Order: sequence, then structure tokens, then C-alpha cells
Amino acid sequence: KGIKELKAKEKFDAGERIRRPGAGRKRIEERNPEILKVLKEIMDETTAGDPMSLLKWTSKSTYQIKDQLQRLGYSITEDTVGRILKEMDYSLQANVKVKEGGTHKDRDSQFRYINDLAKEFMGWGDPVISIDAKKKERVGDFKNPGRRWRPKGSPEEVNVYDYPSLSKGTAIPYGAYDIQKNNGVVNVGISHETAEFAVESIRRWWKQFGSHQYPNTKRMLICADGGGSNGSRNRAWKFYLQLLSDEISLSIAVCHYPPGTSKWNKIEHRMFSFISMNWRGQPLVNLETVVNMISATTTKSGLRIKAFLDTKYYKTGIKISDEQMQALNLDPHNLYPQWNYTIVPREK
Repeated sequence: KGIKELKAKEKFDAGERIRRPGAGRKRIEERNPEILKVLKEIMDETTAGDPMSLLKWTSKSTYQIKDQLQRLGYSITEDTVGRILKEMDYSLQANVKVKEGGTHKDRDSQFRYINDLAKEFMGWGDPVISIDAKKKERVGDFKNPGRRWRPKGSPEEVNVYDYPSLSKGTAIPYGAYDIQKNNGVVNVGISHETAEFAVESIRRWWKQFGSHQYPNTKRMLICADGGGSNGSRNRAWKFYLQLLSDEISLSIAVCHYPPGTSKWNKIEHRMFSFISMNWRGQPLVNLETVVNMISATTTKSGLRIKAFLDTKYYKTGIKISDEQMQALNLDPHNLYPQWNYTIVPREK
């Protein structure tokens, strides 16, 4: 055909299509649609994120991911891996200040343990939730970084100065995110971030979503940071978690991320980042605005969030005695019992 066209000396329009629509080599994800699911599973195990943006990153290179996919029987190049990652909202990033301290010697094995245990729970249809406290927000007519679409020449007016005396209070968002169902609850406190407040946030997730979506479950897995109100050494955290376990008659397994790895907590890049993007440039003038902006956060993947205003005053400095700790029905796991344990309901 090409020789005939050359001999005929026909002129072709430079903008004329050479190939038929749909012709050419099909992309690997068109030939093997399941590869996207496999790649997502690989990335989920090694993905961290920035809770203040949509930035995600991974500890694996495209070469390592390519090798892992090839071992699973997929013929793919590192360039194709890179293209698909870009379409999944990953991007090449320069160095950014996100390091949170030295690497713990047991970090990798704890990550594998969390991943394996989460897979086991999900395989049996039991809930796995990721929890954390989001950055505290000052409430009032303060500038919130970012921009929003508004009529030309009419920007939102806010205070010139950020004096604490101009504040209407502080919003303390604490979230519980269901990794399987892609939904979550954010409990917006106004007093203090305490262990009791953290457990109340989990209770609200269970009442709003968990009890309806997992009516037959006997257990749940909580993935949490190692410090703060839900810290691994926090006695009050375990005490109030026991009360919740007794109340809802569920065994509650807890796995803490190693020190310096909070960015790898799923809730950071699957829920908190989208909340931050949703209210970027929007002054949080009152608590109602905070709750409404959180509840209005959605994503293309179907994220659903229910926000509540928690007006209870949570006391700080509550001490849990040795006797109270001994009364807990706490079962340490064999691997790293300081990070992994299960709280079992006590007989009523």
C-alpha cells in the first residue's frame, strides 16, 4: 500500500488521520484491567501522604514495582508503571521536609505485621479503621491559606491580625476512617484532645457506620499512631477503649505505627488531605462552618464523611491506677506487644 501511494504521488493533508480510530497497540490496562487493582494493592502497602495536600509518595521505585508485577506474571516496563502512577495521582517529588525522626529498627517488620493483620481482618469481613487527630484549627475571621472561586473584585474579608483574642475558639478534629468502605467520621471537639475524646470518636464511627455495615462482626482492628491521645503508652487510652469494648461487645485489636511514621497512617492521605483541600481558602468563621465543610468533603472514589460537633468538656490529667490497669482484659500479641494488643470485652 505504501509503495502504491508513493508512486501515485498523492498529496495528504498534514492533519489527516493516518490510523483508524481505535487502531494501534492497546494499553496494558485495557488488555489486563485487573493490573490496576494489583498495582493499587502494591501501592497501598507502601504509600504515605501529606494530610494538608493531595501529595502521595511511595518507598518503592518504578523498577521495584515493575519487578514485583513481572513476578506476578505481567509484562510491563518501568515507564508504563510511571505513566499509570501519574494517572493514579502520584508524581515525582523533590525533597520535602516530612521526616519525623530516626528510623526504628523494627519499623519494617511492624509494617508487615500491620499489613498482614489488616488483610486477615478484611478477608473475614471485619472492620479495619485508621484513626488520628487532625491539626487543630483556630475558629474566627482568620485567613485560611489557599484560593477559592469568587466574583471578581470581592475577596473574602478577614482579620488583618491573627491575635488569639480575636479567636472564637479552637476546633479539634479527630477522625476514624474505614479502609474498606471508604467512609469515616470526624468528631470536632472544642476542649482538649484526650484519650476519652479519641475513644468517643471511634464510638461515633461505630454508631454512624460500623454497626450497620458490619452487623455480625465480633471484632475490629484499629491502626493508630504511637503517641498522643491514642498513644501506645497512654493508660487512659486503653482504659477508655476497654469501656467501649464492653459497651459494644467487640474485641478491639490495636496496632500502633512505629515512632516517626505517622505519615503512613491511611487516614492522613485518604481523608484528612481531602478535607484540607476542601476548605482551602475558606475562613473557618464558626464551628458550624468547620462541621459543614468536613461533611461536604467528597472524592471521585466515593469518600463519605460524617462530622459531629462534640461540645463535651474533656478533662486533662486523668490518672489511671495500677488496679484499674490490672482490671483490663488486655491480651498482648506475641510480636511487639508494646505496639500490638487486643482488648476483649469483660463479662457483664
